[in-house]
Amino acid sequence: MKSVVAIITDFGLKDGFVGAMKGVVLNINPDAQIVDISHEVEPFDVFQGAFLLKAHLSYFPKGTVFLCVVDPGVGSERLPVVVEAGDYIFVGPNNGIFDFALESLKVGFKAYKIEKYTLPVISQTFHGRDVFAPVAGHLSRGLKPQEVGSPIEYTFHLKWEEPYREDQWLVGKVVYFDRFGNCITNIPCGDYKEALFRGQKLRILSHFLQAKEGEPALICNSFGLVELFFPMSNARERLLVKRGEEVRVR
Repeated sequence: MKSVVAIITDFGLKDGFVGAMKGVVLNINPDAQIVDISHEVEPFDVFQGAFLLKAHLSYFPKGTVFLCVVDPGVGSERLPVVVEAGDYIFVGPNNGIFDFALESLKVGFKAYKIEKYTLPVISQTFHGRDVFAPVAGHLSRGLKPQEVGSPIEYTFHLKWEEPYREDQWLVGKVVYFDRFGNCITNIPCGDYKEALFRGQKLRILSHFLQAKEGEPALICNSFGLVELFFPMSNARERLLVKRGEEVRVR
C-alpha cells in the first residue's frame, strides 16, 4: 500500500539515526513513500520542529503520516502518541511538536497512547526507531490510529503567538532562522508601508534584488510570513539577532 510518511527530526545525518528509522518503516511497508521535511532542527528545539511542521503540512496529500521526533524527554514519562486530525496522522512524543499544526488545521482530532506495534526491544534513548517509526510504518499500511492503544486527552505545551496591535503598529517577533540566516517573524504577509527593527526604519521589498548592499530589509517569504534579511548575506550573524526580538510594521 502506497502512503506518504513525512519525517521531521533534530537528528542530522551524521549518525545514521534517520536511516535506521526509514529502514524500520520500509521493513513494515516496502511501498511507503518517505519524504524528509527536515533533519536539521536545532537539537532539542521542539518549538522549531513544531514551526516547520505547521509551515509545510498543507502541501502534503491526504493520508500523510507525519513522523516527528524532536524528543529531549525520550525515556521519560512524556507520552508517545498518535494523533488523527482531519486528513492527517501524526506520530511522535506528546511534547508540543504537533501543537501548531493542530491549531492551524482547525479541525477536531483524537489522540491515542502508543501501546502496541513497537519493536520488541525499546531503547531508552531512541524511541524514534523503536517506538515511532514502526507505528508510522503500520499506519502507512492502513492500520487505524485507534488500534495503537488507549484514547487519551492530548496535552498542549506550546502556543503560537500572534502579533498584536500597539497604536498604529502591528508588533511581532522573530520566531525562526532559515539556513541563509534570514530572520522569520510571526507577522503574516500584508500590504505594509513602514517597518521598524531596533528603532531603525527598514524598507519593505517585493523581491531580494531590490535590496541595497549592506542594508537590511523586510520581505514576504514562502511561509506567508514577514522576514528580515540582508542581501546576499546572513542577517542573523551580521546583526546578532535573537529569537523573540521585536519587529514592527504598519
